[in-house]
Amino acid sequence: MDFESLRGRIDAVVVGASAGGVEALVTVLPSLPRAFRPSVLVVIHQPRERRSMLVDIFSARCALPVREAQDKESVQPGTIYFAPPDYHLLVDEGPSLALSADDPVLFSRPSIDVLFESAADVYGHRLAGLILTGANSDGARGLAAVRDAGGVTLVQRPDTAHVATMPAAALARGPADFVLSLEQLADLLRRVGGGHEG
Repeated sequence: MDFESLRGRIDAVVVGASAGGVEALVTVLPSLPRAFRPSVLVVIHQPRERRSMLVDIFSARCALPVREAQDKESVQPGTIYFAPPDYHLLVDEGPSLALSADDPVLFSRPSIDVLFESAADVYGHRLAGLILTGANSDGARGLAAVRDAGGVTLVQRPDTAHVATMPAAALARGPADFVLSLEQLADLLRRVGGGHEG
């Protein structure tokens, strides 16, 4: 699979991260230009008892609009959505967003697996899934669902991750289309997202 075959094909990018994830996302998300077309849906494990600062952190850095996901909200292109603390984030037909207080998965709510599996059902081959640094195996099953649906699978190179467990677990579950450093992942997303400015 090459960059050119992906250009314009991707409607949404789902991203999962845990330990070290904010720092990793600071490399990837602010690099996306204003002309970037796909929606970006992000689950990052964070303390459930504290208000999330992710929208504040990334709104100041990103060319794209950044929001905390709301239940029943329609998914807009070129927008970054973060799962709120203590809720699973899912994609429904529409596509629209859904929030769920179902039990944690692998001790995590929001769960990367839950987002990736629901997005794979809706977007199929027009989805890209990205697993970044983290200290557990959440996301491995979800990335497999993206692969099984014909989507594009992206994994941070474990040797470049703050904590290698999560990307290594994803790769142990099956091969990824691209295994790259953060800078290379950012470049790939820019090139397949239809935007080159900035």
